Amino acid sequence: MSKLILVGPASPLRGGIADFNEALASELVNQGHEVIVVSFSLQYPSFLFPGKSQFSKHSKNDHPYKIHSLINSINPISWYKTAKFIKKEKPDAVLFRFWIPFMGLCLGKIAGIVKKSGIDVYALTDNVIPHESRIADRQLTGYFLKRCNGFITMSKSVCEDIAHFTNNPKKLCLFHPIYNMFGELVSKNEALTELELPERNYILFFGLIREYKGLELAIEAMSHPKIKELDLTLIVAGEFYSSKDKYVGLIDKLKLDNVILHDEFIPKDKVKYYFGAADAVVQPYITATQSGITQVAYHFNTPMIVTNVGGLAEIVEDGKQGYVCEVNSAGVANAILQLYANKVKVQDLSDGVANRKKEFSWNSFVKELLSFMQI
Repeated sequence: MSKLILVGPASPLRGGIADFNEALASELVNQGHEVIVVSFSLQYPSFLFPGKSQFSKHSKNDHPYKIHSLINSINPISWYKTAKFIKKEKPDAVLFRFWIPFMGLCLGKIAGIVKKSGIDVYALTDNVIPHESRIADRQLTGYFLKRCNGFITMSKSVCEDIAHFTNNPKKLCLFHPIYNMFGELVSKNEALTELELPERNYILFFGLIREYKGLELAIEAMSHPKIKELDLTLIVAGEFYSSKDKYVGLIDKLKLDNVILHDEFIPKDKVKYYFGAADAVVQPYITATQSGITQVAYHFNTPMIVTNVGGLAEIVEDGKQGYVCEVNSAGVANAILQLYANKVKVQDLSDGVANRKKEFSWNSFVKELLSFMQI
C-alpha cells in the first residue's frame, strides 16, 4: 500500500475539478492506497471569481479519505504551513492538480519546498496554456511546472504544450476517466417532468459558460432554416462566467424560440435529468484541451457533437459516438441535422458511446497513474 497526497480543490468547493479529485481519491482508496487530500481554505478572492459561489450547497463529509482545507491562494504563510504538513505526513509522492496559471505561485512554492525534502512531486495538468490569457500566465505556469518530477495530462495537446515550459521528458498522456458521481440515467419522461419541459427533442449545452466554449455557435446553429423546422430545442444549462447579455442579445436578434436558458450551477443530483432529457450534448468549443462534459456524456450514454479542437476528437469518433465538426455555426448545424437525419441514428450513436466507455475507467486510469509515478 502506498501513501499519496493529492493537492487540489475538494469538498466543500464545487465544480468539475473538485468532483474529479474526489473520484480519483475514492478510486485510490478502492485500490488499497492511503490518500490525503489537501484543498483550499481560500481558492479565489471574490473579486477574481466570476460565479455566484465557490461552494456547494450539497457537500458531504462521508469520504473514505481525509480532506484538509489548508491553502489560501493569496496568503504565503499558508503555503509554508501546507508544505510543512505534507512533509510531516511523509507520503510516497504528491500529486498536484494544475488547471490555471493563477495557482502557479502558491502551488509552485509548496511543490518546491516538498520536492527539496526528497518527496517526488507530480502534476496532473488540465491546461498549461489557458483558454483565456492574462498577464504573467507564462511565468506563473513555468514557475510551477519546473518544480515537478513529472506530468500527467489528459490530452495530447496539453502533453505537447508542456515542452514550452520545461524539457523534462517524463510525461504520460491518459484519457479523462468517466464521471460516475451523478447517479443513473433516468427516462426521458421522468427528466422532462422534473425539468417541467414539454415533450419534444432536446439537445444540451451543459456546464459553466465561458467565452472559449463557443455557445454562440450553438445558438446561431439553431437559426438554420432546416433546424427551425425540427421539433427541437437547445437547453443551455449552467452558470454564466461570461456576459449573459451577449447570448440573450443573440437569441433576441435571431428571434429564436427554440433556445431555453437554465442560468444556474447545476447540482450533482440534478445532472441526470438534463442528460435524460437530451438526445445529444453539443460542445461547440473554440479552443479546448479535454472536457469533463464529454465524460459525463459517456456516463449517461449520450451522443456528442464536438468541434475539432484540442483533444475532443480523441474522445469522440466522428459517426460512432457523435459528430466532429468545424468551428463554426454551419458545422454545428450540419452535425445537428445529421443527428436527426433518421430515427435510429440517435440510438446508434448512444450504443456507440456505451460500447466505448469501458476505455475510460477509473480503475485503469489509477493503475497507469501509479505505475508512472512508481509507487
